[in-house]
Amino acid sequence: MKLSRRTSWFLVAFGVWSVIIWTTFVKNLWADSAHQAFTDGNHSHPTAFFWIHLALAVTSFALGLVVGSVGVRGLRVSREGNALPES
Repeated sequence: MKLSRRTSWFLVAFGVWSVIIWTTFVKNLWADSAHQAFTDGNHSHPTAFFWIHLALAVTSFALGLVVGSVGVRGLRVSREGNALPES
């Protein structure tokens, strides 16, 4: 299957956006000014809120990397003028 350049750029943009957003989210989760992620101030006792949101962020970050890499691959193929091998 060959992706259009427009679709490939969309996938790359989505991947970059996802990595930036979820990296910022984890930084904010770690900072936790509302004391929902940790029961104390020195980050030694994470709560269920922390673990659930960290799992969501890691999963979304990984999916963003995968989607972005598919977009990059689509751009490379469209630049070379070759079609991706069908599976």
